[in-house]
Amino acid sequence: MPRGQLPKRDPSLVLDAHLYDVEALPPALTSNALFANEQPLEFEIGSGKGLFIQNAASARPDHNFVGVEIAKMYAAHAASRLAKLGLSNAIMVSGDAQKILATIPDQSLIAAHIYFPDPWWKKKHKKRRVVNATTVGEIYRALSSRGTLHFWTDVLEYFESAIEMIAEEVPQFGPPLPEEADEDEQTDAIAFRTHFERRSVQHLIPVYRVRFEKD
Repeated sequence: MPRGQLPKRDPSLVLDAHLYDVEALPPALTSNALFANEQPLEFEIGSGKGLFIQNAASARPDHNFVGVEIAKMYAAHAASRLAKLGLSNAIMVSGDAQKILATIPDQSLIAAHIYFPDPWWKKKHKKRRVVNATTVGEIYRALSSRGTLHFWTDVLEYFESAIEMIAEEVPQFGPPLPEEADEDEQTDAIAFRTHFERRSVQHLIPVYRVRFEKD
């Protein structure tokens, strides 16, 4: 499904503390360099409208979060969510996630999240998919022991090809572990991680959820 139109942002919101260009990042991406503390660091590729990073940062104030979105208008929208809530443990970066991953030191992440990435339907464009051998290899390197990679998509072919690729290219990750949809403890309804998950479920499109754990 195509992305929905973004609502207008509040022009009074100051995004300086929540929105970064790649050039403004420190040479090594760590919690200490970005947040001046040693809290566990989580990394999201393709934050879209920012629903996941907003909710995760709110629910886990003892973790830090970096979201990357290549489309600057979406990165700014996600950053505005963080700014509106005054979340000091999360930032958005506008740029290429693969290049940013390369600046994360070994074993610096506790988790990496990739939710509903662009499937690049045409065969000649599939090389642009973000779940590729280079990206997954960099994630594995950057994860700490017992760190996790979460990958969700509503495209079965993408899901199956990604699982096969990881088994061949990054076998040290071990077998994929199925994940379930999050639930709202008060209502027993699905607590959607992203807007794409909400749209897929509402349109009765199956969602394929999996995680990998680093030994």
